[in-house]
Amino acid sequence: MATQTQHAPGTFCWVELATTDQDGAKKFYGSLFGWSFTDTDMGPGGVYTIFKNADRDSAALYTLEKERQDQGMPPCWSCYVAVENVDTSAQKAAGLGGKVLMEPFDVMEHGRMAVIQDPQGAIFCVWQAKKNPGVGVLDEPGAMCWTELMTSDPGAAAKFYTALFPWTTQKMEGPMDYTTFHRPADQKGAGGMLKTPNEMPNVPPNWTPYFQVTSTQATVEKTNQLGGGIVVPPQTIPSVGTFAVLRDPQGAVFAVLQPAAM
Repeated sequence: MATQTQHAPGTFCWVELATTDQDGAKKFYGSLFGWSFTDTDMGPGGVYTIFKNADRDSAALYTLEKERQDQGMPPCWSCYVAVENVDTSAQKAAGLGGKVLMEPFDVMEHGRMAVIQDPQGAIFCVWQAKKNPGVGVLDEPGAMCWTELMTSDPGAAAKFYTALFPWTTQKMEGPMDYTTFHRPADQKGAGGMLKTPNEMPNVPPNWTPYFQVTSTQATVEKTNQLGGGIVVPPQTIPSVGTFAVLRDPQGAVFAVLQPAAM
């Protein structure tokens, strides 16, 4: 059970939930993934919760501000990518046709971040670590194991992200038109991408985090028991594993994956 102490540039290094019911979300995810949590009082900023997987940071949670709720923003997960320099990345994203929704700012002594929207509309964050590198665990049960972009224009999105991050792309063989992003420096997968299905025309482009589980079917059943819902029922991809896309009781969408080797 190794602890991640740093993340290479181009790695999804943090995942954070904005919700309308912080206590309810803590109970849901704690029961579903076996997470414990620590709360930090942020004063006027509310309470910031960090989920723990065997005492290692695995995700975070905060209450969605009323102003953003009033603007129609639903509960959602935000995915962070590690970069060497946030200011440079934000400037580059804008030059590539993206939009910087939150200009670079320091998160106390922990790191520096910015919130960016790609040209198709998907929102993500970039993180320059200082004292906090990000999650302390990846690719274990109860930990983030994959991150996936659903977009209206995969070709344009591929050009944007490969210009912004140290990523290359590779088409995945199979019946689905699926692209994987890779970090050439360590030959590891950085994430995936697919075109928004025709049957989901109202779903905006978005990044979705995947959490590893020992049994996708059991996790789906428990999600239902805990008041969540099923967006995409369990499906098996040969040599990859069985995944499902789920919805928590507040409406935030996430996915789970049972790797093929498990």
